[in-house]
Amino acid sequence: MTPMVENAVEYPGSAAPESATGDARRAWWAVVTVFLIHGLVFSTWVSRIPSVKTGLHLGDGVFGLSLFGSAVGSMIGIPLCGWYVAHRGSKSAAIWTCIGLCLALLLPAFAVNAVTLFLALAVFGAVLGANDVAMNSQAVIVERMLGTPWMSRFHGMFSIGGIAGSAMGGWLASQRLQVTTHFIIMAAIFLGLAFAISPMLPHAARAEESSAPVTRLRFRQMPVALLALSAIGFCIFLSEGAMADWTAIYLRQGLNAGPGTAAAGYAVFSAAMAVFRMCGDAITLRLGFAATIRTGALLAAFGLTCALLAPGPSWALPGFALVGAGFSSIIPLVFAAGGRIESVSEGAGVAAVSGIGYLGFLVGPTAIGFLSELTSLRVGLFLVVLLSVLAASLVSVADRDARRVR
Repeated sequence: MTPMVENAVEYPGSAAPESATGDARRAWWAVVTVFLIHGLVFSTWVSRIPSVKTGLHLGDGVFGLSLFGSAVGSMIGIPLCGWYVAHRGSKSAAIWTCIGLCLALLLPAFAVNAVTLFLALAVFGAVLGANDVAMNSQAVIVERMLGTPWMSRFHGMFSIGGIAGSAMGGWLASQRLQVTTHFIIMAAIFLGLAFAISPMLPHAARAEESSAPVTRLRFRQMPVALLALSAIGFCIFLSEGAMADWTAIYLRQGLNAGPGTAAAGYAVFSAAMAVFRMCGDAITLRLGFAATIRTGALLAAFGLTCALLAPGPSWALPGFALVGAGFSSIIPLVFAAGGRIESVSEGAGVAAVSGIGYLGFLVGPTAIGFLSELTSLRVGLFLVVLLSVLAASLVSVADRDARRVR
């Protein structure tokens, strides 16, 4: 058992794409585009959720159950893609899941009731989760080729895609464009991008693919470092989901903010995350893997504490921006480290981190809602503060285990 966390993020050089070899430069552009497509597809769907709900005449409860289909699908697609990457490589997985994701965008538009919407979102969620594993595995290969960290900026492209897709979707919705027409047009554009970059995606050398013997992990077999990384992913995924679900409600109900100010809470969080993801790799090179995660988690805990203790909305918004900045690089770094643990395969490591992390999205809204019912939303959101501190502590667990086995 040799979980090398620090080695997973030590890079011998600092090559930029423009100074890299032709193959590495093309691979970089291809992987950047896959992350962008992922963000565009997901945000395109999210931007039209109200239209789909209204069109199907579904109540909140039934619609919520239909939305659960995407979570069910993700939990199926993530381990399956991890197995596929371990046995067939991440290039073909990235190609087929990217193409499949563009096509799966069409399914919710053609749903006719709650059951068909659940099934459509189950397929969509499965391909979305599988593409997440595949593209992060590809990103690990590109980082090796370039000899410098790029994972945070790759995830920054996902954030940029999310902002662009949401803005476009909101504008088209305001123009009363039918969901079906909207999704067909977008799917065609995204498919064109996917086909264009498919030949440029990198393929790991056979020696690299076979160097990690463990391709299917049971919980008891997971190295301590991978367990710690997965736990960090769980904490941060839950926390990011909580910010999406509860920020506006907290500002509206807890601080009596107007509708526009309430919506601005998640906007400043997302904007700060996108900006700091684009410079997160430079921060990692300066501070190191462990210090970047630890500092980011503690910064997020501090920012949210300030927001929860703020006397008014204008004081809370800077706190939410600090949370976004703090969380920005953690998930990209955890994915990169999970794909570089020597005792397991690249796909299995990324799938383990992704799968356990995504569980946070499933339990987060319910856990915070339950705490809020028992106490208050302010107290419920302090769970995110505690999880951020826990994530900072778990970095030391992974680091100690790596040093112990050297």
